[in-house]
Amino acid sequence: MGWPVPRARVYGSCVWALSALFAARVLGQAVQRWMPLPFLPPFEAFQGSRLPYGLLLCFQLVVLAVMVRFAWRVGTARLAPRRRVGRWLAGTGAAYMTVALARVAIGLTAPRAHPWFKTWIPALFHLVLAAFVLIASFYHLSGRATTAEEEP
Repeated sequence: MGWPVPRARVYGSCVWALSALFAARVLGQAVQRWMPLPFLPPFEAFQGSRLPYGLLLCFQLVVLAVMVRFAWRVGTARLAPRRRVGRWLAGTGAAYMTVALARVAIGLTAPRAHPWFKTWIPALFHLVLAAFVLIASFYHLSGRATTAEEEP
């Protein structure tokens, strides 16, 4: 296994927590679609695009499955860190986080911004997803590379 198990568990805990947050968002929207509860925001508050809900739900479930698989593999130290993957995830995660933060900033500061900027639930959960990608990159970058060709 080469990768220190305690450190893998720390990263695993972080990505499990982010996965649970995203799962709660997906579940909350589904509940509001089919069995609305008065203490949750309305269904429309979860919808940040014009994508039909059925298609959005399919995408969300795929994303959630990838997140859970990654979290399980990291948490059980079954995924060897790979620097090349870490560098790619770092760039992707940084760009994603920048766009997600810009969306929130515009929604907070521009009173007449398009409604897409003011859909808070999707905007906040894009921050959760971006954080997941960045933590995945940290996991890959903080460990030993698995092959000589992946060394910096």
